[in-house]
Amino acid sequence: MPKKPYSPWLHRYAIFVAICTFLLIIAGALVTGNDAGLSVPDWPTSFGSFRMPRMVGGVKFEHGHRMIAGAVGILTIILVLALWIKDSRRWVKWIGGAAVLAVLAQAALGGITVLYYLPVAISTSHATLAQVFFCLAASLVFFTRAGWRWDEPKLEDASTPSLQHLTVATTGVVLVQLVLGAAYRHSGMGVEPHVVGACVVAMLVAWVVTRIAMKFSQEPALLRPALLLGALVMLQLSLGIGAYIVKMADRNAPQPLPPVVNMTTAHVAVGALVLVTSLYLTYQSHRFLTAPTDTVKIASAPHGAAI
Repeated sequence: MPKKPYSPWLHRYAIFVAICTFLLIIAGALVTGNDAGLSVPDWPTSFGSFRMPRMVGGVKFEHGHRMIAGAVGILTIILVLALWIKDSRRWVKWIGGAAVLAVLAQAALGGITVLYYLPVAISTSHATLAQVFFCLAASLVFFTRAGWRWDEPKLEDASTPSLQHLTVATTGVVLVQLVLGAAYRHSGMGVEPHVVGACVVAMLVAWVVTRIAMKFSQEPALLRPALLLGALVMLQLSLGIGAYIVKMADRNAPQPLPPVVNMTTAHVAVGALVLVTSLYLTYQSHRFLTAPTDTVKIASAPHGAAI
């Protein structure tokens, strides 16, 4: 595999875009947490104008979210243009293109959400696509790092299922769990499916962390993200329980109270970090592990036996 030129400023800019994307997810969670989704009742204008509205009440959350989203969209387009100019790897360029399509689709879903008065399916899709876009932005951070390559020396992984398959499954289940959480926040379903999903995620992550600790504890490229993933999941479970407790305690409040908003927003933010960390561990397992090669030796077969 030809060595790709490393661009420090491009990698740092990708980090900046990913951080802004994470802040955008937090801003979106604040809109939902404060029940501010229709504080600005039109789109793409705000109260019939493109001028800055008065940032009071729920407007500061809703319109602030729109402003951050617009900035992230512009930053993403600049990043992808730089990738197409500076990075020679075609597959990285296509991931950048997917990021641009995702941010454009996200803007459209956000507008539809407002225009059709927060339909559950669209609102849930909007929240889910935000997580997917964050994964794309984070992936560009990983892929623009110095020394990133797929043809690293491989360690054999003879386990069943392989760690590669296990991390892919874990990342997929985490994404499904975030979809269930988004549906619950937007009143599309009860909390029970989300609780079941949390248990499944916890078991899968425990399986992954235990497997790596037992078999690949000397490989920091696998152990460090695995330990981080385990710690984030423990924090996420605590935040989920805390968010449900404070929400039930204040369920009769006329509007969401700060403890509820803060806890649910933190829950959404850490959920995004869990997803990206699981994705990174999936990449690492594909970089550093391989299934054992079974070599069939024809000469050792019995005479006349079918091979």
